[in-house]
Amino acid sequence: MRDSATAVVRPTRFGIPVRTAYARPVNATVMYAPTTPVLGASAPVVWPQPRAEGGGAAPVLWSVDAERQGDVAARLAVGVLDDGEKERAAAFVREADRRCYVTAHVALRSMLGACLGIEPAAVRIHREPCASCGGPHGRPATADGPVHFSLSHSGSVALIACAAVPVGVDVEAVPRPGVVREVAGELHPRETAELLALPETGRAAAFARVWARKEAYLKGLGIGLARGLSLDYLGTGPAAAKHPAGWTVSDVVAPDGFAAAVAVQSPPAPAQASAPGDGEHASREPLHRA
Repeated sequence: MRDSATAVVRPTRFGIPVRTAYARPVNATVMYAPTTPVLGASAPVVWPQPRAEGGGAAPVLWSVDAERQGDVAARLAVGVLDDGEKERAAAFVREADRRCYVTAHVALRSMLGACLGIEPAAVRIHREPCASCGGPHGRPATADGPVHFSLSHSGSVALIACAAVPVGVDVEAVPRPGVVREVAGELHPRETAELLALPETGRAAAFARVWARKEAYLKGLGIGLARGLSLDYLGTGPAAAKHPAGWTVSDVVAPDGFAAAVAVQSPPAPAQASAPGDGEHASREPLHRA
């Protein structure tokens, strides 16, 4: 296990975005700044490793924008996306949605291919069973190596993460005030109260923050919105007020008009020898399980 500062850099043989290091906190609120890749450029990428000091894993984060990178992604897509992805892209009615889907999935395959040391087109992506109902729509996964990943897009912006442990990301456009009024009651009661205490001009941005945090966490669990939004308190303020047991939820720098977050599962604590009498105490179960 290596600290992110000394993780191995693996050279690659194919077109891949700019050299990528672990996402680093950029201020005291533990907000991460993602890399904006140059699709098609050749460079090595850092293999995601759990932090040696524990307490979480350093994710690799990329952000792409279909308005600026869609043309390059469309050219690469012919040789990168699989047949299923091409069919889904063709099924979109709106060209803007198709462009964002293609850009996001070309970037995702580029990231995974670099991490795994294989061609982007060779990466096999599937869905794990849903942790809630067992259906084929759980966390996305690959059988090609021990890397976890997540993808989210809103408008033309897509956010992608990979890590050595389960991870979830979400990016959200700041909604209209009417949407906030309609949906705020579905959040944790404390979060609803926080929103109502804000001046109306600040509610939409705060709502987008907490919604991105919740979706990132629920995607990391592999459950999505099947788990009630009112069950977990993450807070609407500038930083997540509380982390669910076994997870770290952090904000991610996003373009103006958007909010984004990443949730990373904490690596299991190293096993320790039991002290005399420890066996007399009942084990404590985590509040939430991935």
